[in-house]
Amino acid sequence: MLSTLGDFRRDQLATAALFCFLGFQYATWASRLPALKSRFGLGETQVGLLLMVCGVGAAVAFPLIAHLMRRLGSRRLALWSALVMVAVLPALSTAGSYPLVLLVIFVDGVAVGCLNVAMNAQGAALESRHGRAAMAQLHATFSGGSLGGALLASGMNGVTHSLTAHFAVAAALSVLLLAGARTRLSPDDPAPAPGERPTEEKKGLRSLSGASRTALWLGCAMVFGTVVEGAMNDWSALYLTEETGASGQLAPLGIAVVSVMMVLARLLGDGWRSRWGDARLVRVGSTVAGAGLALALLAGGTWPALIGFACVGLGMATVTPCLYVAAAAEGPGALALVAAMGTTGLLAGPALIGFVAGHTDLTVGMAVVAASAVLVAVCSRWVGWREREGEAVPR
Repeated sequence: MLSTLGDFRRDQLATAALFCFLGFQYATWASRLPALKSRFGLGETQVGLLLMVCGVGAAVAFPLIAHLMRRLGSRRLALWSALVMVAVLPALSTAGSYPLVLLVIFVDGVAVGCLNVAMNAQGAALESRHGRAAMAQLHATFSGGSLGGALLASGMNGVTHSLTAHFAVAAALSVLLLAGARTRLSPDDPAPAPGERPTEEKKGLRSLSGASRTALWLGCAMVFGTVVEGAMNDWSALYLTEETGASGQLAPLGIAVVSVMMVLARLLGDGWRSRWGDARLVRVGSTVAGAGLALALLAGGTWPALIGFACVGLGMATVTPCLYVAAAAEGPGALALVAAMGTTGLLAGPALIGFVAGHTDLTVGMAVVAASAVLVAVCSRWVGWREREGEAVPR
């Protein structure tokens, strides 16, 4: 039975609610880091450890995610992990010590890792079920959720400084968001009956042996792609001030330019995917990002840098969504692996740039970012891209 556009939009909104929830939940507690820092008298190093623990939790969750995807399926895993993340908010507001806060954030990181894989599997299932591109717009709603969380934090902070009140309101809104999404998510595949011999596809949930080459190349591309995204968020403002002499007023525009271009490109990206295909979009986009940033570094100056940053946001916007779709086509095990490698890139990328910059300068460090973008295109050439119905795939 062919689905109507109305069915597709309703299902898309349900899946988008998961992406929006992830951005909203993270922005909610991250925006109150100053309050947590003040409550426990934390230094900068301790705050940095707090942020790192969340990423470590997501990274080490990989073996658990592969198991849970087999047992629960993406729909139930998404909902259960999201409920854990809802519970994290009141737990943070009532935690009485810094070690307990670290434990809560570590649990949040594990749940984030689970939700990240499950919601991208839901996005891939949505595209497969309706034969329409949707993943780029789904990733754009993550940014929308982050904006919503930040605005709520600002509004609540103007009314009360109570973390308990703020996180209670955020938790209630999160539950409403999940309740609206629950009934329209893609159904999970039935579990095999006892004694049933698994098919080759189900074997792929336990082992990547059937798709290891594709999964590993996708993972490598994801690592380099997330290195670019993470480094731009962490180092663009410093590059503008230290290497181009930009004022403190202009420096934040580095992150703003990347973010705005990325959101706009993701809103339009699904149309591009249907027209040109995921493979071409990844190769061209990452090449544009790398070449644009490299030319900006060679030219020097604040405005060339901002133009180069815009190229990065435009070019990299659809890379991650396309890689997730390709990984989901290889099975949940491959998807979990690629997501874990992406988390590794986010964690290691900014530190790598800092190490390079510390031994040379930040211009060389940003050159590593440009090279990473180009390496995404190189890795993507070794991926066996699968054709989706209605998608143009380059030969």
